[in-house]
Amino acid sequence: MAKWLDDAVFYEIYPQSFLDTNSDGIGDLPGVIEKLDYIRELGCNAIWLNPCFVSPFGDAGYDVADYYTIAPRYGTNEDAKRLFQEAHQRGMHVLLDLVPGHTSVEHPWFRESMKAEKNIYSDRYVWTDSIWEAPEDMASLRGISDRDGSCAVNFFSSQPALNYGYYKITRPWQMSPEDEGPRATLEAMKDVMRFWLRMGCDGFRVDMAGSLVKQDEDGKGTIALWKKVRAFLDEEFPEAVLVSEWGEPDKSLQGGFHMDFLLHFGPSHYNDLFRCEHPYFSKEGKGDISQFVKKYVENYEKSEKKGLICIPSGNHDMERIAWRLDGEDLKVAFAFLLSMPGAPFIYYGDEIGMRYLPGLTSVEGGFNRTGARTPMQWDDGVNAGFSSAAKEKLYIRQDESADRPTVQRQQAQEDSLWQEVNKLIAVRQAHPALSNRGEIEFVYAQENAYPFRLSEERGRGEDSGGAESLRQGRKLCLQPEDRRGGISLWRRAENSGWSDDDSCLLGLLGEGGIRR
Repeated sequence: MAKWLDDAVFYEIYPQSFLDTNSDGIGDLPGVIEKLDYIRELGCNAIWLNPCFVSPFGDAGYDVADYYTIAPRYGTNEDAKRLFQEAHQRGMHVLLDLVPGHTSVEHPWFRESMKAEKNIYSDRYVWTDSIWEAPEDMASLRGISDRDGSCAVNFFSSQPALNYGYYKITRPWQMSPEDEGPRATLEAMKDVMRFWLRMGCDGFRVDMAGSLVKQDEDGKGTIALWKKVRAFLDEEFPEAVLVSEWGEPDKSLQGGFHMDFLLHFGPSHYNDLFRCEHPYFSKEGKGDISQFVKKYVENYEKSEKKGLICIPSGNHDMERIAWRLDGEDLKVAFAFLLSMPGAPFIYYGDEIGMRYLPGLTSVEGGFNRTGARTPMQWDDGVNAGFSSAAKEKLYIRQDESADRPTVQRQQAQEDSLWQEVNKLIAVRQAHPALSNRGEIEFVYAQENAYPFRLSEERGRGEDSGGAESLRQGRKLCLQPEDRRGGISLWRRAENSGWSDDDSCLLGLLGEGGIRR
């Protein structure tokens, strides 16, 4: 695993909503470059950049038409190269978003695949051998060309599924991952990775990483596929980082990914923390963290510490963290996020509590996700500093509330969320016990109960937790004024104590603990 992951704190950038430098209403790569110093000032030292390749944007860029070219609305390949260089000069790293599971219907591979005549792309996608048969348990495109067959789609009908084979073959048109067509697809994706890694990219966040091999209920075929990718990277690009959108760390980390996200779908109970009817971190005190902890421990043990389990503040596919939490609740939530093992991921704007805007007209396939993708709010100027374009030209309508949070306002406010996140990251970086590879033990996490307690250490070989370890540690009690019970986090720094200056976890660090 790349050494820089030890202290990586990621910032996710949805490029079309971050900063517009050419007044067309859409964010761009020069805008990302312009704000690198801001991201570094916040405390983040790594970036995950959502898809920025040529696309018809039926799914906001997750429908790629050319993996090798930056979409003109974002800039050029030279802008991407400059982004990598500028980031590296600041001690930062950049992950691109790789979409290996499907392309746009406009991709040249698919255009060739549609032809009735056999060619090298005929097996690049999942096709049945009859127009009257659709792939089992998948939507499909039918009657779209002279080719006799139906093509599977992964998500929208404009996203045909690339062919990596079937783990369980039940129909004559299904292929093994070892057949020529699926192997060619994997090699083509390796070539895409080579191209961007050679340009200076530091790795990839991989979209739908667990879904590539079909009829693979236990993930064994997909794990085997990613092990091949890991071997290729270890040989040619040993420092390249892979982060999976899988949501099952016990599988993804076995497949060679360095990190896996806990997601708002799947078995992780991530939503119980921030995004259910009664979030655990809400001041109402009606949440339940027990099922999250149970699944986290299960994944933690199954993964055999082969990589990092990451808990994001949010992303472009879910309601913002401020949708159900506000004020002091958000500070408590970030105290949790920035003290857990695994690399933290902060979604742009979450550091200032940008709001989710329900009911917006869908933009580029966003639908209910559109309200989490609104333009960044930098200052009190025109369009909150995002763009000098006319308001009606903006990529998505902004939060127009008079009290909308902005970076400028929160940086000037001593007790703001931005200041709290900034201080939390500084404490995380200052203490090895809070490192990305730190070990964790949950001391108390009962059903429908507060507080929640855990202990953490850095690495193996030390006292593993237990009562003596807890007596040696410090107690952090994190709760808004009116929380019932609160949250208590135990921490133990390696070979050093906590400084009184490190009292940024809601300002509540003290000898023996302080409760508010």
